[in-house]
Amino acid sequence: MTTIAQLRRTALSLPETVERGTRAGTVEFTVHDRWFASTDGDDHVRLHLPGPEVEELLAAHPTGTRLTRGGTQVGVRVPLRDVGGQQLNHWVHRAWLARAPKRLATRAAAAQIAVPGEVGDLPRGIGRPATQALLDAGIRTLDQVARLTEAELLAMHGIGPKAVRILGEALAGSGRSGRT
Repeated sequence: MTTIAQLRRTALSLPETVERGTRAGTVEFTVHDRWFASTDGDDHVRLHLPGPEVEELLAAHPTGTRLTRGGTQVGVRVPLRDVGGQQLNHWVHRAWLARAPKRLATRAAAAQIAVPGEVGDLPRGIGRPATQALLDAGIRTLDQVARLTEAELLAMHGIGPKAVRILGEALAGSGRSGRT
């Protein structure tokens, strides 16, 4: 069963996302003051999506309902229990892309096709998810990695202990060290 904690983890892993509590039992995730995902007191997720994506999500999850504002369709509301973890990650990312400023959305799109070992001087061994996470955060070089703590790296969705170890080894091998 997908949880609000997973929604929070996924949403906050996206660049420049802010979490705001609204009224009792609700949480809203925004990028540059534009909401893209929220919860309500009934364990539903609300996603701000363009029309074709609303139709795709509703076809896969018939328990969902359309969200409208002033007669205009703005997204979808789906029970969290009906959405698998990977599906939730996908749809939250799609909602974020629909609401993020163009510069962030462009950077995120580039990260999706990044090839490990072909981005700046980042080592190939960190793998695709870590490479994409770093690019999503605007990090393309080991010098930029060196400015981050291990905790900051591990907080990025897609970076695990193995990637942190490999990045640390690459930093040490080049005579640099990261923050602790």
